[in-house]
Amino acid sequence: MAGKGFTVNKDWDNPIDHAMPEHGRVAAEVRVGSVVVRPATVLAPMAGVTDTVFRRFIRHASLFATSTRAVLPSPVPKGEGPGAPSPELDATVESDVTNAQSGCGLLMTEFTSADGLARMRETKRRRYLTFYDDEHPIGAQLFGSNAETLADAARIVQDTGFDTVDLNLGCPAKRVVGCNGGSGLLRDLPKIGEIFRTVRKAVTIPFTVKFRMGWNQKQIVCVELARMAEAEGLNAVALHARTREQGYSGQAEWEWIAQIKQAVKIPVIGNGDIRTPEDAAAMVSETGCDAVMIGRAAPANPWIFRQIAQYTATGSYDRATMEDRYRMIKAYFVMLLAETEATKDLPRDARLGDPAGKMKQFATWFTHGVPGGAKLRGAIYHAKTGEAVLGEVERFFVSRLDDPAGESAEADGMEEAFPEAAAICD
Repeated sequence: MAGKGFTVNKDWDNPIDHAMPEHGRVAAEVRVGSVVVRPATVLAPMAGVTDTVFRRFIRHASLFATSTRAVLPSPVPKGEGPGAPSPELDATVESDVTNAQSGCGLLMTEFTSADGLARMRETKRRRYLTFYDDEHPIGAQLFGSNAETLADAARIVQDTGFDTVDLNLGCPAKRVVGCNGGSGLLRDLPKIGEIFRTVRKAVTIPFTVKFRMGWNQKQIVCVELARMAEAEGLNAVALHARTREQGYSGQAEWEWIAQIKQAVKIPVIGNGDIRTPEDAAAMVSETGCDAVMIGRAAPANPWIFRQIAQYTATGSYDRATMEDRYRMIKAYFVMLLAETEATKDLPRDARLGDPAGKMKQFATWFTHGVPGGAKLRGAIYHAKTGEAVLGEVERFFVSRLDDPAGESAEADGMEEAFPEAAAICD
């Protein structure tokens, strides 16, 4: 839901390559109030991305054990709940999904309007708040500016069964900021304090906040805001180390994460410019943060959480092959079709929506770096149904797996075939 001027690029501005630091590994766990996040990695809330299908997809793609390599779920949906896959693991790994096995310790929903949630019908709430048992622990993120409305929405989140509730003070989108939501509230700390107190009194589940450094470089408020959060009883803070004015440009200023870590005793979650396991380790080393949060890297590399777990345990990690990417894309698309089928008889505002449109959106992320990926994106763009999209994926990858040398040298210029795929807040 990024607004005009804040389209999220799939590439980073002059990314810094980090080596594995001598001291700085992602922690085995972090406690956010009563919730144990194991390992200390968090999927960032992203509008238009982190729905229940993508969250479960990430959770299963992240399965990891020190002695084995876990693989993506079978493309054929099995198990409990619509489209919930049964993970295919080596025999030495238990088949049940547990926090200890997952490389992603905490999943987050798309950010949701507190005003809308408080007003909408129960059937429509299901569209935004649906989750399955294999998603725990899971947090719901809310945005808004009215303290009582946010408190009402937080109660709904708690009653629905979420493990945590999070307040969005980071989204830079104009339509969100224009309503004094997201990062717009960073100009009004007294109002934020009122929201913290009111929501904290309304719920007993852990309450957290994600925010940016400030409105701009002249108005850096993140350290003061973190102290306020701790004083009002919040259980953790997450900093995207950019200002609202920066949007997603330039380098994330990790030194502000370090300053917050020095200022408060509650867990500090670092966010911004984590593209690789080396980046995650470097952030921990440079800032001392208790956990790392990953946003736009996850759609392009759903294995990143498992890679971080592998890197932390062994000092190396598996890179995705062409076959891995084929299985990944097919697994996600099949899960999406299964969820669409499972919700087709619900009221219109509770259905998942058009699977073909969602597939086109994710095609830009999933084919990032795939040789010849532009051709696949073009074919998907012209497909009319979800089944047709799946057929194009099948044809593209089968031909390349049969002839791996065929287009290995073909460059994949990431032209924006589907620019709507970049409209997210992380």
